[in-house]
Amino acid sequence: MTHLEPGMPAPDFTLPDQHGASVALSDLRGQKAIVYFYPEALTSACKQQACDFNDALPDLGGHGYAVVGISRDSVEKLARAAELDGLEFPLLSDADLSVHRAWGTFGEKNSYGRIVEGVRRSTFVLDEQGVITHAFYNTKAKGHLDMLAKRLAFRD
Repeated sequence: MTHLEPGMPAPDFTLPDQHGASVALSDLRGQKAIVYFYPEALTSACKQQACDFNDALPDLGGHGYAVVGISRDSVEKLARAAELDGLEFPLLSDADLSVHRAWGTFGEKNSYGRIVEGVRRSTFVLDEQGVITHAFYNTKAKGHLDMLAKRLAFRD
């Protein structure tokens, strides 16, 4: 399984967002970015994580960060999630899991003591050139933004 690390260029992608528009990683060049992968929209943990990112957008934007969430959900499901939660950042659909696999966020994981295949909740921080500065695999939704705030010093 792929395992990305700081200093590596982030694998490129072009995926549809919740509105059906194509978003490419290259669209984010020139600004820092947080790209996070999550298992499933409209579930409690994923909703909490998305809302935490949304609430932090003013702080993140003020420090030059864009946010993009990626899941294997359909564009329609992502549109429902974004509307229900008032999300103001792109949610991207990777239905065939190709981007998940390229970033090492889909594969075997431990789920409540069982080894299963699925999405590994993960977050990557990229610099303005698309190089990974931080890679966090197997993160928890709860407390994730607080950890990022400390590591990236984006909350004033």
